[in-house]
Amino acid sequence: MKMPTLSLIALALALQASAATKELGGGFRDHGVATPVSNHRGIVATADGDGRDAVLVWLYDCRGGYALLMVDAETGKSQQFPTPYPWGGDGPFASILSRAGKYYTHFGSHFSEFDPARRAFTFWQRTKPQMAMSMTEADDGTLWSASYPNSGLVSFNPQTRQFKDHGYINKENWAQYPRSVAVDDAGWVYVGIGSAAGQIVIYDPQTATAKPFFAAKERVKGYPPVYRETDGKVYGHAPGNPTDGWFEFYKGEARKIGKHQPKPKTIITGSQGLVHREFPSGRRLKGCGTLEHILIVEDPKTRKSKTVTFDYTSEGAHVMGVAAAPNSTLCGGTAFPMRFFSFNPKTDSWINCEAYGQFNTVARQGERFFFGGYGHGFLLEWNPSQPWVDSKKGKPGCNPLFLTDCHPTINRPHALLAHPDGRTLVLAGTPGYGYTGGGLLFWDRETRQSVLLTHEQILPEHSTMSLAALPNGKLLGGTTTSAGTGGERKTTEAQLYIMDMTTKKLDWHAAVFPGAQGYTDLRPGPNGLVFGVADQKRFFVFDPAARKVVHEQDLAAEFGPTTSQQGPRVFVTDGKGRYYVLFQKGIAQLDPATFKITMLAKSPIHVGGGGDYLDGRIYFANGSHLYSYTLAAEH
Repeated sequence: MKMPTLSLIALALALQASAATKELGGGFRDHGVATPVSNHRGIVATADGDGRDAVLVWLYDCRGGYALLMVDAETGKSQQFPTPYPWGGDGPFASILSRAGKYYTHFGSHFSEFDPARRAFTFWQRTKPQMAMSMTEADDGTLWSASYPNSGLVSFNPQTRQFKDHGYINKENWAQYPRSVAVDDAGWVYVGIGSAAGQIVIYDPQTATAKPFFAAKERVKGYPPVYRETDGKVYGHAPGNPTDGWFEFYKGEARKIGKHQPKPKTIITGSQGLVHREFPSGRRLKGCGTLEHILIVEDPKTRKSKTVTFDYTSEGAHVMGVAAAPNSTLCGGTAFPMRFFSFNPKTDSWINCEAYGQFNTVARQGERFFFGGYGHGFLLEWNPSQPWVDSKKGKPGCNPLFLTDCHPTINRPHALLAHPDGRTLVLAGTPGYGYTGGGLLFWDRETRQSVLLTHEQILPEHSTMSLAALPNGKLLGGTTTSAGTGGERKTTEAQLYIMDMTTKKLDWHAAVFPGAQGYTDLRPGPNGLVFGVADQKRFFVFDPAARKVVHEQDLAAEFGPTTSQQGPRVFVTDGKGRYYVLFQKGIAQLDPATFKITMLAKSPIHVGGGGDYLDGRIYFANGSHLYSYTLAAEH
């Protein structure tokens, strides 16, 4: 019988499935896993101890990198090996298959070796934090790993079994991404680090000394790559200058060579997206889908392929956030894999489809539903009354339809405001990798035109984290001091601001709470007031007309922190004048007249991603699951 292709199985996964909601007691319900599959974080074709073709797959779900899967390429029989050390929610960002056929990675502050011949983890060792961003193998077989966030360096000699943590080799005031590492044939190590200001660090293992290559004035934003080449030397260049900006590195010395045609030495390594396809037998891995649970192997000589199915366990992908859609379903997205989900409470069923990236923020406006996502700060428009058609940038007829993106001005959205005017959408968030200060996107649904403001046009070095619509065409924004991923924090206090939406100019701004780092969420209340939370712990009521805080409360002692996410949705309203606040430990009600917050129910599970109200229930996420709470007044 002919096996179905990857695309056909993927189509089948978009169909409806039963949820089997469970009662948790106290009004809480577990509606199940939104995306019940795992993502791969490195795939390599290799052989087992009997010489049989086998595939190793690092599995990643809402818990992190929880297991390594080994699949027999001929039969599909699989064996799952749990991560043998506490990984703390972390996952692989780099891995390497050595010349001896052993598979290495480094995450959760542990370096590990897996031997497919013995079908076991044969070594693991704790390191300084946290995870490898690049790995390589030296000529003597020593494995090297360079790690985030402080450019840690470790080595392991598989012959002598000697492991060494060399400590941190470069100091910055921002999180470092050492995305390349190479060793010359004399044993010197070179690490390419990004992204706020690229640097190549030269490390001598004999003396344990490290020196930066680029002078301060030569450093630019991005990732400078380094490569080990067949002549025994290492080559690299500054970020964004691969044409005539090459350098040759050898025995700790550097020489500018201008133009260069790379001749890299074959080393089976890569990022979290590594896929090595060549088996020792000569056959080739054509496809390996954790989503579809199938493996396709091709014989290059005969061009014939064989498809097998395999199994693994998963707790499902992480839910980013959830909101009620116009078709009375709860919708959102998951990360790793990136999927769209829709839960129908009336039929207790799910729909799960391919997503265009990571849906950080979700919002409804009229009969449409919108997604703002990572990467590149994209904006999509979905019509729930029409069939789902996978989104493609620049392709008409898709549903959701790609509207625009904002890279690098916005890369990770934190707020998506569906303005009550019924036509304007405002997207905000942090910028691209290595950048500081995020902007605002204004999208006009009637004209299909956009305006993109940079942080210099709003508040320099700030990013907007939360938004609320004000009367008379005004907008209230709350910022964060956080930079883009791997960027440098350049301001010390978050601010509130009021913007005129017509002129796109600020009427007012202030650091309302000294020392606050981010305004987690904002929600308009009655009488022109706005409810807000700063740093997940300070509740406040802001009067935009008077431009002052009229009430504040420290939430930490009584309630603990509010929920948080890249699109938090801390405040929930039922549209009938009742307001609710989502805390990590439960659901609270906010009295809009007295501003008193009362805990309605402590949740049996941690309240993670923020949510929405639909038909008497408040929905929220935790890990891979969608949950809800029945409001007692509406039982």
